[in-house]
Amino acid sequence: MQKLDAITDFTEITPSASISTATHGWRAKCLQRLVRLDMPVPRTVSLPASAVRGIAAGRALDCAGVLAHFGDAPLVSVRPSPAQPEWGGPSTVLNIGMNAARHALLVKTQGQAAADALYLRFVQGYAVHVARLDPDMFEIAEPSAQALRDALRAYRDEMDEDFPEDPARQLAEVLRSMARAWEGTSARLLRQSKGAPEDAALGLVVQEMAQGIGQGVSGSGVIQFIDPVTGLEQITGRYLGQSQGRDMKSRESDALYLTRDPRGPSLEDLAPELFETLAQQGAACRVKLREEMQIEFTIDDSKLAVIDAVRVPRSSRAGLRIAVDLAKEGIITREEAILRVEPRALSELLHPQVDPRAARDVIVRGIGASPGGATGRIVFSSAAAQASASRGEPCILVRRETAPEDIRGMHSAVGVLTERGGMTSHAAVIGRGLGLPCIVGASDLRFDMKDHKITTKAGRKFVEGDVITVDGTTGEVLAGAAEMLPPALDDAFRSLLSWADDVCDIGIRANADTPADAQTARDFDAQGIGLCRTEHMFFEEARLVAMREMIFADTSQDRAAALARLLPMQRADFVQLFDIMEGLPVCIRLFDPPLHEFLPHSREGLRELAEALDRPLSDVMRRAEALAEFNPMLGMRGVRLGIVLPEIYDMQAQAIFEAVVEVARRGGAIVPEIMIPLVSAKREVELVKHRIDAVAANVRSASGVDFAFKLGVMVETPRAALRAGDIAQHATFLSFGTNDLTQMTYGLSRDDAGRFMNTYVQQGVYPEDPFHILDVEGVGELLLIGAERGRQTREKLTLSICGEHGGNPESIAFCRKAGFDYVSCSPYRVPLARLSAAHLALMDRESESSVESMD
Repeated sequence: MQKLDAITDFTEITPSASISTATHGWRAKCLQRLVRLDMPVPRTVSLPASAVRGIAAGRALDCAGVLAHFGDAPLVSVRPSPAQPEWGGPSTVLNIGMNAARHALLVKTQGQAAADALYLRFVQGYAVHVARLDPDMFEIAEPSAQALRDALRAYRDEMDEDFPEDPARQLAEVLRSMARAWEGTSARLLRQSKGAPEDAALGLVVQEMAQGIGQGVSGSGVIQFIDPVTGLEQITGRYLGQSQGRDMKSRESDALYLTRDPRGPSLEDLAPELFETLAQQGAACRVKLREEMQIEFTIDDSKLAVIDAVRVPRSSRAGLRIAVDLAKEGIITREEAILRVEPRALSELLHPQVDPRAARDVIVRGIGASPGGATGRIVFSSAAAQASASRGEPCILVRRETAPEDIRGMHSAVGVLTERGGMTSHAAVIGRGLGLPCIVGASDLRFDMKDHKITTKAGRKFVEGDVITVDGTTGEVLAGAAEMLPPALDDAFRSLLSWADDVCDIGIRANADTPADAQTARDFDAQGIGLCRTEHMFFEEARLVAMREMIFADTSQDRAAALARLLPMQRADFVQLFDIMEGLPVCIRLFDPPLHEFLPHSREGLRELAEALDRPLSDVMRRAEALAEFNPMLGMRGVRLGIVLPEIYDMQAQAIFEAVVEVARRGGAIVPEIMIPLVSAKREVELVKHRIDAVAANVRSASGVDFAFKLGVMVETPRAALRAGDIAQHATFLSFGTNDLTQMTYGLSRDDAGRFMNTYVQQGVYPEDPFHILDVEGVGELLLIGAERGRQTREKLTLSICGEHGGNPESIAFCRKAGFDYVSCSPYRVPLARLSAAHLALMDRESESSVESMD
């Protein structure tokens, strides 16, 4: 067999060397940038990914040639250099080149203790990471001559050979071990979980050692110049004397602070000039590398060496603050600041957060369905939540799963915890809409609703009134009250979103069901309300009574009389909405849910209702049974109710128009958009439109005030999408309700699909949960068909989506491409949607610029 030539493809990192992230990895490129900044980086040689692949395949590297770059008898380290730092890599090995001769020399120059410590450090690293021996055999509390002899003897006993003395062989074995470790199955799966492609490559860097152990001021540390949680300017980090690498991580109690601190000695006290040099280098990194960097350094007998620099690990709020501060200082552009902040990270900043630095007593983990943190006393019913809120006591509503009648309890609670459900369950959807921290699917808890207690898998019991904390960001439930961070709705947050709005090219509205929702939407600079679900206004106690009277009315006149009691309440709601939105568009969906949702479900509740209505219990039970449906989602709801019981829509239309008149008389201006739900046929729109036009005429005549309004359709059935051309004859806008449209397209119940959806996604039946990420192939095709056919009939037809998907970046991308006018989402998702739309617009610009430059 022909012997392959040794690999000679390696490059010393100099300012002009040909080093790129794609071929040599992020660490090699970062080190070159530090060299270009004249920082004291030890001499470094970079091995490209192609060379590392060759080593993994069995080819030899010209190790003698590599070591020749470092002079006589050098000590070196080897570190991984993948394309992205978060992909990880094999453990660093320090002090390669140590042997008996080098040890003897170091005893003369550095002293016995330092020489022993350096040699022992290498033997330990080599034995564990290269020879793959049991780490426990080389776990030594304190370096010493005896500890070194014991480690060398243990190596010989396990390997049946002496510890290798030849530096070139040592380096070759380290490189081979690291190259093969990168190719291992576990390492590959781990980095793929962090977003690395399957064929992600590894570069390696060989760097001259700065000892950190020896005479004078010697040690190692890390320093950064911002608080990693808040992003505010603050020097943090630690320094440990007589140490190498990141020893200070494992010996925190012995480490020094960096800046002067009343709690103990600091590097600034020990070596003020070195500390000042580090501060200057951090400032240089910030400006020249256009990033906040964490610098790893070593001090060798008062001589500073910069070993490495990485992007400071940071929280979402710190990341936003850093990007905005860099842009305001002109270090990066505003557009680059926008692109540096991941849209989904904004969800965490809108709510209080559990402080990541605080201790956590985790009792169970579920699915973090709505971000944010909240602390409160456990309650097990909506009534208890309302009572708790009335006393001013924060509470966490704990349910097996929530239902529409729990809306009032959710409004009263500061957080929600359910045993069942997924990301698209009732609790999750309503929680996100309310901006309420919510954890669902906490299936490891045992719920005892009768005795009002929950029990963890470990047997810990919590009863009503006990204090817990829900972290809807991580899905963790904590015992007791946790330390919290306030929402990050500061100047940096608002600056970034105002810059985003400057580049946005699609409208962002909010789904707002109450004046409180509308105020939240306004606070987040939504461009209007894209969906106001009026039925949510009827669940308050006083309104619920009138609704139930209407349900039990026997004649049209009796229904109208009951609804007349609701009219002033609805009108007041709409006046508030119009005032809050100050002339911005408001799209109001007419009544949608089946009537049985407004009735009690228990016999006791029905008995109380019979007493309130002064009717026999038997009559109430018969009416409740008559309203029950086998499949309410497909039953008498939406426009079907509006046609069968037209008095409901008449009342709502009158309330809308009278609110418009009231606002107009005060000098305001509003053109309400009235949306008909669950349409399937053109004739349904014609019938409702005829009655609404009549109500509008009556209000104009009675008030003497002229006003305009728009009538549109919520497209929630496949037939409505297919017949959009017919429907558009009587509609000025189509808003696709993707929640119900997905249910009907798939034939799936959103509330029940969570029982098997994970299995479907894992086995590749669906690429994603279609209730969480818009199905662009199926549901998306219906949207495109509806949009095309609708605009063929009415060229200026306004198009939007207003389902739960509206705030997803993927949905916004789809809608921009399809030419939709706006998306509408929960108020607390408006900032995410605004930033997502800006990202998409900027990325399109970059793509267009690339194409133009190629031309």
